Amino acid sequence: MDRREIAALLAYIGRLDPRTIRTDPGEARDQLAQWHELLGDVPMATPHGWDARVAARQHIRTSPYQILPADVARPWESYRRDRLSRHSDPTPSVDPDDQAAWTAALAGARRAVAAGLAQPAQARAITSGRNGIDPRLEARLREIGSCIPPTARAALAPYRPARAAREAAVAQGQPDPLGVRCGWCLAQPGEPCRRRRIGPDDGVRGTAPRATPHPGRLDLAAAQQAQQPAMV
Repeated sequence: MDRREIAALLAYIGRLDPRTIRTDPGEARDQLAQWHELLGDVPMATPHGWDARVAARQHIRTSPYQILPADVARPWESYRRDRLSRHSDPTPSVDPDDQAAWTAALAGARRAVAAGLAQPAQARAITSGRNGIDPRLEARLREIGSCIPPTARAALAPYRPARAAREAAVAQGQPDPLGVRCGWCLAQPGEPCRRRRIGPDDGVRGTAPRATPHPGRLDLAAAQQAQQPAMV
């Protein structure tokens, strides 16, 4: 607030609590200087919910003590903290390789939120069910059959052989071995089987993922697949 706004705030407070009125010109000048020094960085009002007059009125209405500049500054700091705690720092619309511009954009967004000039950007909640799917995304998934394009899936196959073998088996109508728990290495559903690393003393030194599941896991998946039609 500038000095003119501080004077308007003091006049408003004086109408609600005559104890704050200073009739002596020197005292009034000192009071104005003191409040301006302490509240110069506090706005009179913002577009999103802050008003210094509301904070002053709330104090006068609920407290028997004469209002001080801190009684306006404290609600302002609480207002700032609350807004920043609800802000999720959305991705700036600048080149991410330009570190200076990226940092400046983040800092500028935070300052605008804290100052009440912009609303906090909250993270969108994860939705479930068909009502939460973007129709354009749903049409795209129907077109390509997966969120990973076939060309990208083929390029990734050499780097994830277990998943590639699983996808190939499922595509051919074969049982999904990773859909069941392995009784040999105890791999959980969705995890690849693991082979043991044996040291010179015949002790187990560790495990490593297998590109193919254990035979017993294949048999268990086949048996489970054969039971599904009967269960239906």
